[in-house]
Amino acid sequence: MKFITPSALSRLGVLGMNARNIDYIAGYNKRSLYSIVDNKLLTKKAAQSAGITVPELLGTIESQWQLRKLGQLLEPHSQFVIKPTRGSGGKGIFVISSRKKDIFIKPSGREYRLNDIHRHVNNILSGLYSLGGKPDYAMIEAMINYDPVFDNYTYEGVPDIRIIVFLGFPVMAMLRCATHSSDGRANLHQGAIGVGISLSTGQTLFAVQRNRRIERHPDTDKPFADLCIPHWQQVLELAAGCYEMTSLGYLGCDMILDRNKGPMILELNARPGLAIQMACAAGLKKRLKSIENMEPEERSMSPAERVHYIQNIF
Repeated sequence: MKFITPSALSRLGVLGMNARNIDYIAGYNKRSLYSIVDNKLLTKKAAQSAGITVPELLGTIESQWQLRKLGQLLEPHSQFVIKPTRGSGGKGIFVISSRKKDIFIKPSGREYRLNDIHRHVNNILSGLYSLGGKPDYAMIEAMINYDPVFDNYTYEGVPDIRIIVFLGFPVMAMLRCATHSSDGRANLHQGAIGVGISLSTGQTLFAVQRNRRIERHPDTDKPFADLCIPHWQQVLELAAGCYEMTSLGYLGCDMILDRNKGPMILELNARPGLAIQMACAAGLKKRLKSIENMEPEERSMSPAERVHYIQNIF
């Protein structure tokens, strides 16, 4: 196995964990602003206030006494997603894609009863999946019917698009595709696939799974080289607009493409990971520095203008 030295990684413009944490997260994200992205319910409300489309909220469970009404809340729905409002890394997300009377079925085909879901929501309320283990709320959303362009590019789950936004400029993007080994989740550390995306065209670049380059989806055998993301300009402009919505300088925007409603914000992250650099086969550092070195008045652009700018330089 060939190892790359830290100095070689630096020359390639790869952003490391310490630099990310100190120079960008601590340097550009005020702690007082974290609540808007660390709480998915607050993110949803802020996005709606800004006119940004988000998945439909079906209900919330905020206390043990509300938990008794869970069955009544779920009764009209055969598809839904349950999330902890303060969860991270995909932990605690519970997806139901169909049901047969009292049997709830996950995309994998595994069956659950109401008591199982009741137990899961109770775990969410207790803080099992939340940041810092603090008591949490459960949020129930409508399940996304993803754009058919992603058929055979994901397995048992909804693909999402992660975009790193710095001072309002989208600087790097990847598609995250669920696999059988990731249990339908789009988190790379759980076995999902990261597929780099060209900012200028929306065309896919490279695909990685568990830090190894791959050419095809392991469950469907579909080649990633054939994929181009639809609505790409709108996707980038929505991500760029999250800067004004949150005032966070360094931000990860997770987006989805619904077949009926188009691009939507799924959630935001004040501490986005660094694996996106592997998917794009490029370093973040040079891109961040190019924006950082601009004069403040040069950065005074609308979201659409910022997207146009980065598409010309990256």
